[in-house]
Amino acid sequence: MLRHLKANNRAWAQRMVEQDPDFFRRLERQQAPEYLWIGCSDSRVPANEIVDLDPGELFVHRNVANLAPPQDANYLSVLQFAVDVLKVKHIMVVGHYGCGGVRAAVDGIRRGLVDHWLHPIREVWHDHHAELTAIADERTRLDRLCELNVIRQVRNVASDIFVQEAWARGQPLWVHGWVYSLATGLVNDLGVTVGGLDQALSA
Repeated sequence: MLRHLKANNRAWAQRMVEQDPDFFRRLERQQAPEYLWIGCSDSRVPANEIVDLDPGELFVHRNVANLAPPQDANYLSVLQFAVDVLKVKHIMVVGHYGCGGVRAAVDGIRRGLVDHWLHPIREVWHDHHAELTAIADERTRLDRLCELNVIRQVRNVASDIFVQEAWARGQPLWVHGWVYSLATGLVNDLGVTVGGLDQALSA
């Protein structure tokens, strides 16, 4: 089973060695990424490729609709490891336009457990109801909700104790909010970067 994927793997490994004979030996020796990517599980959003980084250069956490919920042990474990052990310098929360998770959060269709997971997006919808309902075009409205969700998750990351303790001890660390466009391949920086305790408290 999955023979084509295993064949793809062998061909990829061979290509990497042909291009750089030391590639895998270098990966074995050290993981020292400067970046943590918190993104969506969507298969069309490959983190390393979007920012053109090799394996080992980007620490990645993905889930449906790129959430950073303070009660999720999986996300918190990744965040703590990235900040306290790897000492990453940049955390990027990266949503994407046309996100199925964002749409599913507000389309009124019941889907089971994922509805519970997506509840924070419904809170964002509620908090920005007037702005969002004033947007007549549904696609534009959902794209704006994608942006607002990223902004909320940036605040979640910046308010987490692991991040705040890093800032308190003088560790250089910035939290950024981006949205990726499937249509163009480009990221949109939302201009909500937080780089210290004073900024986090005022966000």
